[in-house]
Amino acid sequence: MLKPLIIGACLMAPLPATAQDSVPTPPATESASVLVDDRALHAPWSQLLARYVQPGEDGVNRFDYGGLKASKADAETLRAYISTLEETDVQTLSRDAQFAYWANLYNALTIQLIIDNYPVKSIMRIRPTLISIGPWKKDITSVGGRDLSLDDIEHEILRKQWSDPRVHYAVNCASYGCPNLQTKAWVAETLSDDLHAAARDFVNHPRGVTIRRDGRLQVSTIYKWFREDFGDSEAGVIAHLLQYADPDLTEKISANPDIRDHEYDWDLNDISRNS
Repeated sequence: MLKPLIIGACLMAPLPATAQDSVPTPPATESASVLVDDRALHAPWSQLLARYVQPGEDGVNRFDYGGLKASKADAETLRAYISTLEETDVQTLSRDAQFAYWANLYNALTIQLIIDNYPVKSIMRIRPTLISIGPWKKDITSVGGRDLSLDDIEHEILRKQWSDPRVHYAVNCASYGCPNLQTKAWVAETLSDDLHAAARDFVNHPRGVTIRRDGRLQVSTIYKWFREDFGDSEAGVIAHLLQYADPDLTEKISANPDIRDHEYDWDLNDISRNS
C-alpha cells in the first residue's frame, strides 16, 4: 500500500490556501487495508500507453503524439477515458486507488492538451493567456462538480494530501527532462512498487543525477523547485537520492555529496526527438 507521505513535475507554484475548498478530498476515515481492483477503470489508458509510449535505448520514454492525433479511434478512446474519470466518484475508491486515479487523470489530460495543440515544441509554448507560463493554471477538467486545473491536481491534491515525494515520479508534464511516462497506468494493487521503480529509474538516469568532472552533482531542477518535498535542504535531497541510487551511484554521491548544478529540459518528449 502507498503510505500517506509528500511533481510534477511542473514548475508552477502551489495555489493559495483558499483553493483547498475547491478540490475534492479523500474520505476522512478509511482502512489502509482496503484494496480496490481499479485495473478495469484504467484499462483504456494502459492500452494507449502501451501503444504510444516508446522506451528508448537511452532510458527515456517518448510519446508518439503525432500517431495518437492521427488515429481517430484512439483519440476518441482518450477523450472517453477522461470523461469516465470525470464521472467517477473518487471517494468510493481506496486511498491507493485515489492516488492512481489522480495521477492517471493528470497524465491523460496532459496528453490530451498536447494532442489538441500538436505539433508543438514544448508544453511551455501552450499559453492560455499572453501572461501565462504554460497551461497549468487553466481549468481543464471537472470532478465532483468542481473545476480543476493541472496545478490543482498536482499541488492541492496529490502533493498536499499524500505528502509523498514520489508524486514527482508519477505525473508527467510531456517534457524530456521529466521522469518517464510509464507504459501502463498506475493502479492500486502495484502502486507502491511501481512508484519505487519509477523513482529508481529517474534517480539513476542522467536526467536525475549526473556526476560532474569535479565529482560534484548536477541534479534535476525538480529537486530545486520542490525541495520542500525532499527534506527541504540539500542534505534532504541527497538522502532521497541515496534511497534510490544503485550501488555505483551511491558510492559516487557519498564520495562528494555536493549539489553544484540543476538541469531540466522542457523540449517535448516526442518520438521525433531521437535517442
